[in-house]
Amino acid sequence: MTGAALPLPVAVVIAVALLCGAGFTLAGAVGAFRLRSFYQRVHAPTLGSSMGMFLILASSILYFTMERGALVFHEILIAIFLSLTTPISLMLIVRAALARDRLEGSSDVPPLPGQADD
Repeated sequence: MTGAALPLPVAVVIAVALLCGAGFTLAGAVGAFRLRSFYQRVHAPTLGSSMGMFLILASSILYFTMERGALVFHEILIAIFLSLTTPISLMLIVRAALARDRLEGSSDVPPLPGQADD
C-alpha cells in the first residue's frame, strides 16, 4: 500500500458499500437463526450473502482501483464463483431435505406432482 489518501467522495462510497454489504450479510446470518422452519432458514443466508458479497466486492474493486490507479477486476472471479455455487448448493440442500421429509411422511411438504392427497 502506498498510503495515499483517497478522495473523500470515493472513500465515502467505499465505506457505505462495505457497511451495507456487511449489513446484508449480518441480516442473512441472523435470519438463519431467527426463522422457524428449515426451508425458511436456508434462504436467509443465501439471499443475504449474495447482496452482501456484491457490495463488499464492489467496494474492494473501487478501493484497489483507486489505490493502484488501474482497473482491478480479480474480485470478479470471486463473485462469479460465489454466484454459481451459492444457489446450486442451496438447491441441493433443499432437495435433500425435501426428499427426507417426504420419506418421513411430513405434512409440512407438498406431495409429489401426480400424487393424490389421502
